[in-house]
Amino acid sequence: MKSYRKELWYNAPARMHFTNITPDVRECLSESGVKEGLVLINAMHITASVFINDDESGLHHDYKEWLEAMAPHEPVSSYRHNDTGEDNADAHIKRQIMGREVVVAITAGKLDFGPWEQIFYGEFDGRRKKRVLVKIIGE
Repeated sequence: MKSYRKELWYNAPARMHFTNITPDVRECLSESGVKEGLVLINAMHITASVFINDDESGLHHDYKEWLEAMAPHEPVSSYRHNDTGEDNADAHIKRQIMGREVVVAITAGKLDFGPWEQIFYGEFDGRRKKRVLVKIIGE
Protein backbone atom coordinates (compact mmCIF):
# COMPACT_ATOMS: atom_id res chain seq x y z
CA MET A 1 0.00 0.00 0.00
CA LYS A 2 1.20 3.52 -0.83
CA SER A 3 1.11 6.35 1.67
CA TYR A 4 1.42 10.06 0.86
CA ARG A 5 1.43 13.10 3.14
CA LYS A 6 1.57 16.79 2.33
CA GLU A 7 0.83 20.01 4.20
CA LEU A 8 -0.91 22.78 2.27
CA TRP A 9 -0.60 26.32 3.61
CA TYR A 10 -3.26 29.02 3.34
CA ASN A 11 -3.55 32.62 4.48
CA ALA A 12 -7.19 33.67 4.49
CA PRO A 13 -7.66 37.37 3.65
CA ALA A 14 -10.51 37.82 6.15
CA ARG A 15 -11.48 36.63 9.61
CA MET A 16 -14.04 34.25 8.06
CA HIS A 17 -13.28 32.94 4.59
CA PHE A 18 -13.87 29.83 2.49
CA THR A 19 -11.21 28.65 0.03
CA ASN A 20 -11.88 25.97 -2.59
CA ILE A 21 -8.91 23.61 -2.16
CA THR A 22 -10.14 20.92 -4.56
CA PRO A 23 -7.48 21.72 -7.21
CA ASP A 24 -4.74 21.45 -4.57
CA VAL A 25 -6.07 18.09 -3.35
CA ARG A 26 -6.28 16.84 -6.95
CA GLU A 27 -2.63 17.83 -7.42
CA CYS A 28 -1.71 15.86 -4.29
CA LEU A 29 -3.60 12.86 -5.63
CA SER A 30 -1.69 13.06 -8.89
CA GLU A 31 1.64 13.30 -7.02
CA SER A 32 0.73 10.29 -4.84
CA GLY A 33 0.18 7.89 -7.73
CA VAL A 34 -2.70 6.27 -5.81
CA LYS A 35 -5.48 4.97 -8.06
CA GLU A 36 -7.73 3.26 -5.48
CA GLY A 37 -7.90 4.34 -1.86
CA LEU A 38 -8.83 7.18 0.44
CA VAL A 39 -7.76 10.77 0.97
CA LEU A 40 -8.10 12.47 4.34
CA ILE A 41 -8.05 16.26 4.37
CA ASN A 42 -8.03 18.00 7.74
CA ALA A 43 -7.49 21.45 9.15
CA MET A 44 -4.54 21.41 11.52
CA HIS A 45 -5.77 24.43 13.47
CA ILE A 46 -8.57 24.56 16.04
CA THR A 47 -10.17 27.64 14.50
CA ALA A 48 -10.40 26.27 10.95
CA SER A 49 -12.40 23.60 9.15
CA VAL A 50 -12.45 21.39 6.08
CA PHE A 51 -15.83 20.57 4.56
CA ILE A 52 -17.45 19.44 1.32
CA ASN A 53 -20.22 21.32 -0.42
CA ASP A 54 -21.16 23.31 -3.52
CA ASP A 55 -18.92 26.13 -4.76
CA GLU A 56 -21.73 28.66 -4.94
CA SER A 57 -21.33 32.20 -3.61
CA GLY A 58 -24.90 32.46 -2.29
CA LEU A 59 -24.43 29.31 -0.24
CA HIS A 60 -21.13 30.58 1.15
CA HIS A 61 -22.82 33.87 2.09
CA ASP A 62 -25.60 31.92 3.82
CA TYR A 63 -23.07 29.82 5.73
CA LYS A 64 -21.29 32.94 6.97
CA GLU A 65 -24.55 34.57 8.08
CA TRP A 66 -25.76 31.38 9.79
CA LEU A 67 -22.45 30.77 11.56
CA GLU A 68 -22.28 34.36 12.77
CA ALA A 69 -25.85 34.06 14.11
CA MET A 70 -24.97 30.78 15.87
CA ALA A 71 -21.69 32.05 17.35
CA PRO A 72 -21.29 35.82 16.93
CA HIS A 73 -17.78 37.22 17.16
CA GLU A 74 -18.90 40.18 19.26
CA PRO A 75 -19.24 40.97 22.01
CA VAL A 76 -16.01 39.10 22.72
CA SER A 77 -16.68 39.52 26.44
CA SER A 78 -19.59 37.07 26.19
CA TYR A 79 -17.21 34.10 25.95
CA ARG A 80 -15.25 32.73 28.92
CA HIS A 81 -12.47 31.53 26.56
CA ASN A 82 -11.76 35.15 25.71
CA ASP A 83 -11.03 35.89 29.40
CA THR A 84 -7.52 34.57 28.59
CA GLY A 85 -6.89 37.56 26.32
CA GLU A 86 -7.99 35.79 23.15
CA ASP A 87 -10.81 37.07 20.96
CA ASN A 88 -11.49 33.90 18.99
CA ALA A 89 -13.91 31.80 21.07
CA ASP A 90 -16.47 32.13 18.30
CA ALA A 91 -13.97 30.68 15.81
CA HIS A 92 -13.55 27.54 17.94
CA ILE A 93 -17.33 27.06 18.00
CA LYS A 94 -17.69 27.67 14.25
CA ARG A 95 -14.99 25.07 13.60
CA GLN A 96 -16.88 22.57 15.76
CA ILE A 97 -20.04 23.16 13.75
CA MET A 98 -18.34 22.88 10.33
CA GLY A 99 -16.09 19.97 11.20
CA ARG A 100 -12.40 19.18 11.32
CA GLU A 101 -11.91 16.93 8.31
CA VAL A 102 -13.30 15.05 5.34
CA VAL A 103 -12.50 11.70 3.75
CA VAL A 104 -13.01 11.16 0.02
CA ALA A 105 -12.82 7.88 -1.87
CA ILE A 106 -10.33 7.59 -4.71
CA THR A 107 -11.55 5.56 -7.69
CA ALA A 108 -9.61 5.11 -10.93
CA GLY A 109 -7.19 7.84 -9.84
CA LYS A 110 -9.89 10.48 -9.30
CA LEU A 111 -11.74 11.96 -6.34
CA ASP A 112 -15.02 10.04 -6.21
CA PHE A 113 -17.41 12.98 -5.80
CA GLY A 114 -21.13 13.39 -6.21
CA PRO A 115 -22.46 16.18 -8.42
CA TRP A 116 -21.24 19.66 -7.44
CA GLU A 117 -19.09 18.45 -4.53
CA GLN A 118 -15.93 20.45 -3.82
CA ILE A 119 -13.54 20.56 -0.86
CA PHE A 120 -13.22 23.78 1.13
CA TYR A 121 -10.90 25.14 3.76
CA GLY A 122 -13.00 27.22 6.14
CA GLU A 123 -11.22 29.84 8.19
CA PHE A 124 -12.87 31.49 11.22
CA ASP A 125 -9.90 33.37 12.75
CA GLY A 126 -8.00 34.32 9.61
CA ARG A 127 -5.38 36.68 8.29
CA ARG A 128 -2.45 34.48 9.20
CA LYS A 129 -0.80 31.41 7.71
CA LYS A 130 -2.36 28.04 8.62
CA ARG A 131 -2.03 24.51 7.29
CA VAL A 132 -4.17 21.67 6.02
CA LEU A 133 -3.02 18.05 6.05
CA VAL A 134 -3.60 15.83 3.02
CA LYS A 135 -3.03 12.12 3.74
CA ILE A 136 -3.57 9.60 0.94
CA ILE A 137 -3.44 5.83 1.32
CA GLY A 138 -4.14 3.14 -1.23
CA GLU A 139 -2.79 1.33 -4.25
